[in-house]
Amino acid sequence: MGGKSKGLLLQVAGDFSSSKLFDFENGGRRLVPSKTSRVRNPRKLVLSLSRNSHEACKLCNCRRRDFLGALGSGLLLNFPENAQSSSISSESTSKVILNKIHPPKSDWYEEFYAIAMDQVLKSYEPKVAGYKEQLFSYLKGDHGTQVLELGVGTGPNFKYYATSSNIHVLGVDPNMHMEKYARNAALNAGLPSTNFDFMQGVGEALPAPDASMDIVVGTLVLCSVKDVAMALREVKRVLKRGGCYIFVEHVAAPEGSSLRYVQGVLDPLQQLISDGCHLIRDTGKEISNAGFSNLNLNKTFVSNLTLISPHVYGVAYK
Repeated sequence: MGGKSKGLLLQVAGDFSSSKLFDFENGGRRLVPSKTSRVRNPRKLVLSLSRNSHEACKLCNCRRRDFLGALGSGLLLNFPENAQSSSISSESTSKVILNKIHPPKSDWYEEFYAIAMDQVLKSYEPKVAGYKEQLFSYLKGDHGTQVLELGVGTGPNFKYYATSSNIHVLGVDPNMHMEKYARNAALNAGLPSTNFDFMQGVGEALPAPDASMDIVVGTLVLCSVKDVAMALREVKRVLKRGGCYIFVEHVAAPEGSSLRYVQGVLDPLQQLISDGCHLIRDTGKEISNAGFSNLNLNKTFVSNLTLISPHVYGVAYK
């Protein structure tokens, strides 16, 4: 963290008489009350942002400091009764971040959006099928069985890779109404129902442990996350060493082009009607700067897609 960055402060709700409230164990991954602390009720931990990152950094040497620091002030996590032997739950953390980044919407809207996506993708998928077949052909070999699909949506990618009985897929999407469509697509692709799990979540806080996935798949998803860099850090976090990230994303047209001008004009409307989708993101640059050990990134222009014709696609390795 740079000197001008905001850092993470830990504050405890309750009375205390010790300046050292918590210890970090297991390489900074586990937070437990300090043995020297006299916190009367250490069940609530409030995460807030400090303007003094130097002091904040002294409190935490956790490798995911930047990830937690980005959550914003007022994030509240609850410890279980046996706080002395408990750690912060990644699943509960993901739920809190989900509600902050993607606040719950009316059921009718989320159901409507799921139906709309299911219909729109029927015309989009044939136009990008060649690119996806090229990318997902990589998975036909022995490249691991644990797959996380970020922004799984209605499951349009399953037919390309989820055809093996030894593959287990975790589908993550903020819209819980996507689950029934995704499950149906998984079954149609030949993926047993026991090999597919759906979890409501966002890219900025993937509900999966560190280094637990062989493959992460993400198509048409980075256009709508709140923080692209943060989502890519999460992709790297959940990937095993040598694991791969397969992506297909629509991006901004080249600067100075007429299409880029039109995208800029319509971008606010696009975000409003398409659940946060941005037209003018330079996603290829974001992926290039994410620090993958190896990257194969391609640019293309998909005809007949008007505003979202410019695309990037490829494979990145941790």
